[in-house]
Amino acid sequence: MIKISRYLDPKLILFSNAKTRDEVLQGLVEMLTAAGKLYNKTTFFEAIMDREKIVSTGIGMGVAIPHAKLPDYNDFFIGIGILQKGVDWQALDGAPVRLIFMIGGPDDKQTEYLQILSNLTVALKDEERRRKILTLNSPTAIIELFGAF
Repeated sequence: MIKISRYLDPKLILFSNAKTRDEVLQGLVEMLTAAGKLYNKTTFFEAIMDREKIVSTGIGMGVAIPHAKLPDYNDFFIGIGILQKGVDWQALDGAPVRLIFMIGGPDDKQTEYLQILSNLTVALKDEERRRKILTLNSPTAIIELFGAF
């Protein structure tokens, strides 16, 4: 069984004051680039934006899971964005988004991707966990909340 905690890294957590969805996405892409996770930030950002055009990745509960799978990658990674104030994401429930989990990785490992997405969704359905993430300012403490996943 795949654990999402394996894909989390304290360097991949961004605390942001962004005011729009696109600002948040750009900030996460910049952070992932600085951390050495992205080979081509423009291609990755365009793939993320193209995915948003199909249907919003705002899944509800104040959470969005933007994602892109590209042939250049061997492994998956998850960048986390935590917003001071919610932004409009055209989420399924209409609620503003404050927690963003940006997934990137290879386009040829669909089973692994679906397991990551499933485990992440299960973890985020826990309202107490979501609330706790919003109160923490330690990347390590945030990652510890996903230890069982």
